[in-house]
Amino acid sequence: MRQSDAGRRDPGVIEERIGYAFRDRALLTRALTRLAYTLEAGLPADAHMDALATLGDAVINVAVVEAVIAKGAHDKGAITNRKMNLVNMTRLRALAEDLALADYVRWGKGEAAQKVWTSGRVLAECLEALVGAVYLDGGMEAAAGVLRRLGLTESV
Repeated sequence: MRQSDAGRRDPGVIEERIGYAFRDRALLTRALTRLAYTLEAGLPADAHMDALATLGDAVINVAVVEAVIAKGAHDKGAITNRKMNLVNMTRLRALAEDLALADYVRWGKGEAAQKVWTSGRVLAECLEALVGAVYLDGGMEAAAGVLRRLGLTESV
């Protein structure tokens, strides 16, 4: 349900849904901005989510492994298997869909026309970017709290 920038939903709703209020709202905006939009709008090279998605992927992995270990796992293979079962594109995409994250992302025109969020890894990357932004804004504890509230690490 891609909306024009003027009609795009208030990203503050995402803060309510994840239970985290950004001190630096620019990080939230960046986490919700695709590279294609940045290029089309003539925004600075660092105004899109890609780096945040890479960071968020790592943060999610650390948070999940920490949660698995905290629940008593000690075998490397068991920890790895549990992490792989919890952190995958399908699971992250489902969490993004539950947040209606696609409604808040600034998509490029071609992405919007193709509705790229309806297939593949795109929404999972958007969720990773959001987690990366939370990490930069509030640290590991804040990011782990968001993942707990979303239910990712509650089922460890």
